[in-house]
Amino acid sequence: MTSDDLKARQAPLKTKYREDPNSAVLTMRVTGVLHPERICCEIETWGKRVEAGLHPAAGGDGSFACSGDMLLEALAGCAGVTLLAVATAMSLPVRGGTIVVEGDVDFRGTLGISKEVPVGFIAIRTKFTLDAELTAEQTQSLKKLCERYCVVAQSLRAPIDVSIECVPQASGATSAQSH
Repeated sequence: MTSDDLKARQAPLKTKYREDPNSAVLTMRVTGVLHPERICCEIETWGKRVEAGLHPAAGGDGSFACSGDMLLEALAGCAGVTLLAVATAMSLPVRGGTIVVEGDVDFRGTLGISKEVPVGFIAIRTKFTLDAELTAEQTQSLKKLCERYCVVAQSLRAPIDVSIECVPQASGATSAQSH
């Protein structure tokens, strides 16, 4: 895709969102099915089922996907697409590359061993290795704009309202079907 192709695709969206800001707000939704006998949550994602369970460092046996890994995967996907869209919009010659996202978790927090240790990631690092000839200025601009426009990175950086609600149902009733 060229810079002109990308701009042509985004132009009508930008116009629509400027004229009607409410049309730019989209509610994304993921549904999971709980399996208490295996301590996993089955999530349908783009036509494939993923079973998320406990990480081995939290007592899992390693047979399920770890939601922490899935969070890092979401960041890798979002940052990768963002970087490519920015490079395309700037007409920078990025031919390909790789992205590695690493995150540090102290499992004493999630296992309730220490109230002083936070639950969750304490540091996340993202590194691109690009197949491209870029100047230092172009590389810095690409990095800065990727950081600015990556939805997942910005969501992790800025405090957002995350709520959890539990609604008991009558025995035997279910709102989601098992696969």
